[in-house]
Amino acid sequence: MATLCRPAIAVPEHIITREETLELARTLHANHPQLELALRLIGNTGVQTRHLVQPIETTLQHPGFTTRNNIYEAEAKARVPAVIDRALEHAELTVRDIDMIVYVSCTGFMMPSMTAWLINTMGFRNETRQLPIAQLGCAAGGAAINRAHDFCNAYPGSNVLIVACEFCSLLYQPTDLAVGNLLSNGLFGDAIACAVVRGEGGTGVQLEANGSHLVPDTEEWISYAVKDTGFHFLLDKRVPGTMAMLAPAMRDMAEPHDWDVSDLDFYIVHAGGPRILDDLGKYLELEQNMFRYSRQTLVERGNIASAVVFDALERLFQDGGAAHSARGVIAGFGPGITAEIALGTWSGQVNGSSNGHKKASAGRNSSVTLPA
Repeated sequence: MATLCRPAIAVPEHIITREETLELARTLHANHPQLELALRLIGNTGVQTRHLVQPIETTLQHPGFTTRNNIYEAEAKARVPAVIDRALEHAELTVRDIDMIVYVSCTGFMMPSMTAWLINTMGFRNETRQLPIAQLGCAAGGAAINRAHDFCNAYPGSNVLIVACEFCSLLYQPTDLAVGNLLSNGLFGDAIACAVVRGEGGTGVQLEANGSHLVPDTEEWISYAVKDTGFHFLLDKRVPGTMAMLAPAMRDMAEPHDWDVSDLDFYIVHAGGPRILDDLGKYLELEQNMFRYSRQTLVERGNIASAVVFDALERLFQDGGAAHSARGVIAGFGPGITAEIALGTWSGQVNGSSNGHKKASAGRNSSVTLPA
């Protein structure tokens, strides 16, 4: 049975704090008629620090979409291979053992995909399958896990490498002054995450089942407007309320497998914002402590799009993992509105611990920071 192994996470070296973000908003948008609302919304995200691929002074400039996309490609090529190496080490595999690469990103564009460059550069076999996922936004992390699971079921014994590369700061648009855009400027961060799904063996989450759910008539709630200046992120004010629709979808997906989604041992879910986690706890009748790993990601990294679920999962590993056969769910939420949901049981132990409910140490670093 396929097992999602320990992820590897890397964040860029440039850091911006909550206080710096608020001061920038006050300075750059001093005359904005809804500035106080924007400041309150940014403050309520709970985000304390975010990592950026460029210094904030450079991030605030807009050199044009061509230059920005060139930066995306150059930074991805400079930073991704080291993260892949660590993920392969966690899975106790080499590049020659990988049968498919799933590359997910919604913050830059390459064709051929980054997968072709990785195969040519890092020594993957020429027969390695390629699956780029570019248009599922924050849900793509969950989709990558599910498609890897499907592949391993279709081809028993295969191994899949997942790469999530998100440089959200490259989407900053200085002329977009809607409150939703100002909020986004204080919410999103940059990160790279890699993980291996092993068809046989491995320690981590043994994937049992997966599913997807699209909320009807919500296509415009999270979207990009593609313009000459690049991708313009559009966020509808109704998005924070989506758990009223997605929590029942998670329950419906679990019930045919005789799982109660309100009675699991661990929850690795996309932390789009604090209300997402608050509402999910309310609708699933769970204590907020059950989402502590996702909330830690939000506080320390911000919303890092498709990389969130991997960062949160790495924090579970850092915390010693879960008891053998403990049940859990991994869920990514994104445009559509789409939910990608995976059910799994913990296989093996980490760091000699079998207690999945132990509180993580304060300030524990679950990743490395890679210089350019």
